[in-house]
Amino acid sequence: MVATILALDLGKYKSVACLYKPEADTYEFETILTKPTVFHDLFVLHEPDRVVIEVGAQAGWVCDLAEALEIEIQVANTNHEGWRWKNTKRKTDRDDALKLARLSAMNQLPQVTLPDSRVRQWRSLIGYRHTLVGRRTAIKNSIRAILDRQGIGWPMGKLGWTEKSMLTLKRLARPIDQAHPYDLWRGQLHVEFQALQHVEGLISQVEHKLEVLSADNKRVALLRTIPGVGPRLAEVVVAVIDDPKRFQNSKQVGAYAGLVPKQYESGTMQRSGRITGQGNKLLRALLVEVGWLMRRYNGYLRDVFDRVCRGSKTRRKIAVVAVARRLLICCWAMLRDGTRWRDPLAHQTAGLST
Repeated sequence: MVATILALDLGKYKSVACLYKPEADTYEFETILTKPTVFHDLFVLHEPDRVVIEVGAQAGWVCDLAEALEIEIQVANTNHEGWRWKNTKRKTDRDDALKLARLSAMNQLPQVTLPDSRVRQWRSLIGYRHTLVGRRTAIKNSIRAILDRQGIGWPMGKLGWTEKSMLTLKRLARPIDQAHPYDLWRGQLHVEFQALQHVEGLISQVEHKLEVLSADNKRVALLRTIPGVGPRLAEVVVAVIDDPKRFQNSKQVGAYAGLVPKQYESGTMQRSGRITGQGNKLLRALLVEVGWLMRRYNGYLRDVFDRVCRGSKTRRKIAVVAVARRLLICCWAMLRDGTRWRDPLAHQTAGLST
């Protein structure tokens, strides 16, 4: 048993530290500023055997600091059932910190693996690109709304953003200081058009950097051997899974991405519900998005879709989730074994022919 545990309830500006002595079950609290220098002095002063924190925005640099001082660090998974507060009339930052310390002392703390700084930075840049894409979508929707209010029809989907369509937008727009009082919409259109071009440039810069980072990454190249898997999905899977050996089986991988159904059991009744939706949202969203495309590019996953769908339109969403889960499991197995894509259908056919 560790002699001293320092549990931290991290806040954006201030945090609560709980210095806990498991053998005597004694504790003391201290409120400190959430700054690396303050935390460094706190760690040096108390010299704890273990630091315990919740997963969150500040968890990364706190882990780096503890590891630099050679202090054991545990990161609590607050989404786990074991961490949820039920039937309690009081919940404070001090209660959170003390609960962290006591669960850690009893080895009952639900933990999450935090990757090293390089992988966290990579994940952050991938997520930032997704944010920029969201901004671009919002601007495009705003442009469509401006045109709709003027009764100007605009092509749907990608046809609305071809080079020809962009030239038409440019002709319709006017600098806002030159827009006539009866044509102010042209000024709004000009502002949104400029914003769209600016965001497009930012996305290009970020994607170029991601391409550079992935160019020498053998694991990303490995996943891109799967028919239908492009650079964006491959880099997300590699960055989020990180160490494939931390998962013992495929069920853990599917659960980690929130692609497994919720289970309801009561007596003799057993029922499966919607997917849990836990884990990395971007990974799950990209897997589902690519899952729709797999019917066109990947025969094996197309068969998975057709088998689950059974020709019913109402089961299409269920089928694409099954494809997304199977695709993730294939990616995990390839990363674990270091093998390129091998079409299971081809192997089955070869086995039958022999």
